[in-house]
Amino acid sequence: MKRILITGGAGFLGSHLCERLLAEGHDILCLDNFFTGSKDNIRHLLPHPRFELIRHDIINPIYLEIDEIYNLACPASPVHYQFNPIKTIKTSVMGAINTLGLAKRVKAKILQASTSEVYGDPEVHPQPEAYWGRVNPIGIRSCYDEGKRAAECLMMDYHRQNQVNVKIVRIFNTYGPRMAVNDGRVVSNFIVQALTHQDITVYGDGSQTRSFCYVDDMIDGIIRMMATPDDFLGPVNIGNPREFTIIELAERLIRMTGSRAKIIFRPLPQDDPVQRKPDIRLARETLGWQPKIPLEEGIEKTIAYFRAVIAGKGRNSHDA
Repeated sequence: MKRILITGGAGFLGSHLCERLLAEGHDILCLDNFFTGSKDNIRHLLPHPRFELIRHDIINPIYLEIDEIYNLACPASPVHYQFNPIKTIKTSVMGAINTLGLAKRVKAKILQASTSEVYGDPEVHPQPEAYWGRVNPIGIRSCYDEGKRAAECLMMDYHRQNQVNVKIVRIFNTYGPRMAVNDGRVVSNFIVQALTHQDITVYGDGSQTRSFCYVDDMIDGIIRMMATPDDFLGPVNIGNPREFTIIELAERLIRMTGSRAKIIFRPLPQDDPVQRKPDIRLARETLGWQPKIPLEEGIEKTIAYFRAVIAGKGRNSHDA
């Protein structure tokens, strides 16, 4: 049994990670400032004797006794991270410094939840870990993109200078229950619009591509990365290499929900990537991991979740 700190633990991914690691028998410290996370996501875990909720902003230091840290704290959807861009980059950079300082003091292993956004609008497709990316450092997305790139830099420098045991995963588009209704991501946007028979908003002409990984597969990959030998640091891409155009996704969701929604088009936002697909060869080789849940199955579960939320029967949660 380990004592594990999960920053951003009340968010979409964080809450699923808390649940999974609790089920594996560990003591879980869930840290969140609820900027985008929601207590509803972890309410069912609060009575558990091995679960502890800490309300704290990771841009400020914290002193705990722990064995492992999963650093997931950061707004992760454009709507949320562009709402307060200075807060976003402070969370990535100062949050990394504070969690790394904690890891150094107590000799804990730390995993950084990085992102496919470090690749920016890529010129290489699919994106392997060796690709350095094409990121606009002064654009409206750079608070997130460059914040996560700086966090990766800090992880490696703390490892080289202070021998901190670090792991880095680059998370590609993930979806599933507990996504926020208002988080602005394409899967949740389309499902909510389809279920409420609103026009489905496609930005650009819909030919841009994304790859969608169901949350259970993502959590499995993250936990496997934490369990790798100490001399393997990453970064490792975790995502689903099955690629879809945005227009394909919209049409599929209209069919699956039986919606009367129509597709409308809006201009593509600044620096929005034209294509995004992970090269997961390294994850297959080093983690023995690849996604198992097909899009159709994952989407069905996600639609069921949002149906319940919209009907007022589910948890209207927020995403970290």
